[in-house]
Amino acid sequence: MNTEVIAGAVKAQSGRSRIVVRLLLVTLAAGLVFSILSTLVRGGFAYVEERDAIQAELVQLRDIVQPALTKAIWEMDRASVAVHLDSAARLPALGRIAVTLRMADTAPEVHVRDRTGWTRDETLPVLRRALMYSPYAGASEIVGELEIFADGRELQARLYREIIVIFITQLVQSLLLAGFVMWMFNRTVTRHVRDVAAHLDALSAKTLSRKLALRDKLFHNDELDQLAGGVNELQDRLTVHLGQMAQYEGEISRHRDHLAELVGERTRALEAANRKLDELSRRDALTALPNRRHFDECKDIEFRRALRTGEPLSLLLCDIDDFKRFNDTYGHGAGDDCLRQVGEVIARCFMRAGDVAARVGGEEFAVLLPGLDSAEACAHAEHLRAQVFALGIAHEASSSSDRVTVSIGVAALVPAQMRDFDALYHCADVALYGAKRAGRNRVECWTGEERCDAGSPS
Repeated sequence: MNTEVIAGAVKAQSGRSRIVVRLLLVTLAAGLVFSILSTLVRGGFAYVEERDAIQAELVQLRDIVQPALTKAIWEMDRASVAVHLDSAARLPALGRIAVTLRMADTAPEVHVRDRTGWTRDETLPVLRRALMYSPYAGASEIVGELEIFADGRELQARLYREIIVIFITQLVQSLLLAGFVMWMFNRTVTRHVRDVAAHLDALSAKTLSRKLALRDKLFHNDELDQLAGGVNELQDRLTVHLGQMAQYEGEISRHRDHLAELVGERTRALEAANRKLDELSRRDALTALPNRRHFDECKDIEFRRALRTGEPLSLLLCDIDDFKRFNDTYGHGAGDDCLRQVGEVIARCFMRAGDVAARVGGEEFAVLLPGLDSAEACAHAEHLRAQVFALGIAHEASSSSDRVTVSIGVAALVPAQMRDFDALYHCADVALYGAKRAGRNRVECWTGEERCDAGSPS
């Protein structure tokens, strides 16, 4: 319909083509000036938007690459660090990316990737973020620093493209405006089209019953009357359709809410079951202490951290003396109760953040003590031995006492002699064997002076 109206307007004004041409030229000139001014104004806003867009891209890049870089630095995987930097450097908005690696007892290492020909633009922001790694819950450590610089050339290129698009858009709008001016010559058609537009603009679900009536028409039964009749017929159909849609939407909404409620309940139940399953898989059912699986996951993390930071790390291996005789004398029910009581004592004695006390065998327990040297660990071990002795659990079959006792072996990390955690564990096991061989119910501490490469059955 709009095409027919415009064509009719052009045909009606063909006898006055000179006026049309003059008006068209004036409109185009005004549109050109307006396009230039609008381009300058919108160009300023475009600069801010493009700068913010580049900032957002760099923030997204930082959020993506930070976890991978942090993990690679923690694992001392410099090849992975280089790969991540090379991948990030391909982002067009990035001018430079630099990572500073902080290692214990060594000077910081700086890895940089620059885009060819890049120079720093002081007007563009720089993203800096400390790289922190959390080896276990409740602990975090800074392993490096990430710096990201924007490339001003990319901002200039984007701004240039945006200005071109703005100018072309404004120019097209000016041309459309010139066509609209010619169309305005047909005042009769324009008036009724405005009435139709006003009616449609005011139309809503509550006013569908209001019919369209064209005022003061010179001719009847023409295309405009057909348009008005079509609008009125469409309103009637829409009234019926909206009623049906409201009914359907109500039913769908009720079903959707019910389904969402069911899904939410099942999801919450599944999440709770998964959390419970994960907790059970890491905890000993009898003593409520962490089990061997949890201990194995923590030991390597603490061992690497101690090597990297230079902080002390000690290990306690605890064994209930003559436990097989206890079971044979009092029964397995009493043995389970004994294990539970010893487990409770161990849990009370080692409650620091970072301490890992676990049941690693039938009557064997292990305790990781980050940050404690050999003397401190031995003092804690002696306290544990005394607490177990104070339980006063009768053990007539014991070869060392009339009550349940424990033997404890203690070893502290010596980086020059221990390349992995198994070496530390072996030294603690040797100390435990020494405690048993010396009469049980005692604490033996491996000092690092004697060798511990022989077998040590305990």
